[in-house]
Amino acid sequence: MKVVIAFDKFKGTLSATEACHIAAAYFSARGMQVVEKPMADGGEGTAESLLAANAGTWIPVDVTGPLPAMRVRAGFAWFPATHTALIEMATASGLALLKPEQRNPLATTTRGTGELIDAAMRHGASSILLAIGGSATNDGGIGAAIALGWRFFDAQDNELAPVGASLIKIVRLAPPPPRLLPPVEVLCDVTNPLFGPQGAAAVFGPQKGATPHMVAELDAGLRNLAGVIARSLGQNVDSLPGGGAAGGLGAGAVAFMSARLISGITAVMQACRLEDAIRTADYVITGEGALDRQSLMGKVLSGVLKLAQRHGVRVAVIAGRIDLTEHELRVAGISHALALIDGATSAETAMSNARAMFAVRAKTLAEILSPNTPALQHSITPGGFQP
Repeated sequence: MKVVIAFDKFKGTLSATEACHIAAAYFSARGMQVVEKPMADGGEGTAESLLAANAGTWIPVDVTGPLPAMRVRAGFAWFPATHTALIEMATASGLALLKPEQRNPLATTTRGTGELIDAAMRHGASSILLAIGGSATNDGGIGAAIALGWRFFDAQDNELAPVGASLIKIVRLAPPPPRLLPPVEVLCDVTNPLFGPQGAAAVFGPQKGATPHMVAELDAGLRNLAGVIARSLGQNVDSLPGGGAAGGLGAGAVAFMSARLISGITAVMQACRLEDAIRTADYVITGEGALDRQSLMGKVLSGVLKLAQRHGVRVAVIAGRIDLTEHELRVAGISHALALIDGATSAETAMSNARAMFAVRAKTLAEILSPNTPALQHSITPGGFQP
């Protein structure tokens, strides 16, 4: 019996690689052939997943953090066979780098992400993958652009700082001196536009520390940036699907780096050759911190389910929390599901004991799916298995 283990991270508790390793030990112990494929959707953990699947190295770089005066030790994944650099913006401009009281998308910047792009170019990158999940920013990508030589000016012709508060003040921009930028592909699995009710500020701003007043100011600033881009560069980024990703870096990368937005989970699955492993498997074991309706729309789970269904392979899930009904799980194509959080376990307990509790669920699932286990009837509930 062949099992492909393809977990996403359990945010704040287990990395995708850790989850795969723990589960693999129990399935291997039951005599099953195991293939580990740590997954990511283009956000945090993407570099780790691709490094685990390909012959690459991590190149550390000191860059500007999410606040302009902050320095952080970030870096990029380097794949010498293809001269490709994978940049995970969360390592330089991520929300996790800030304390709660520091979160303020008017004051944060993507400059460090641009510095990583510049470092990758200097390292010899002939192509760049930019994973843009987990950002602390809402600067429309002007911070990254400034790091690459772009300049932005206000009505008094003062050069503006690379932060969200500058967006509303921009009246003109100046491109950098001619420089050959390698092709940039942005790994993005949200479709939010740059501004408006579903835009970057309105949807993602509050989780980055934005008050309602800040949201209104940032949204107006992104709208202003789109106008400047249209007038100066002849590009329309107003309704670009994914333009609002990472506080508008999606649109900014298209405008200032000639980037292309692509599906993050699709890119990761292709780079990890997940489909090759799945087509000869009996089961795929996957999961993430929270299994909900959003998981079925552009997240790791949705991508894994599509591949599994294409090849008639059954799917079992271990998740921190399951917020889908039994019917929804069945319709999605999930045959077994286990949750760390159930009627007897609180979220706090699950978070503080995630590794041990995940191991227990993995052991249980391996026993249930083992060919040597007597056949049992199981139903799925949001709390997990009920034998």
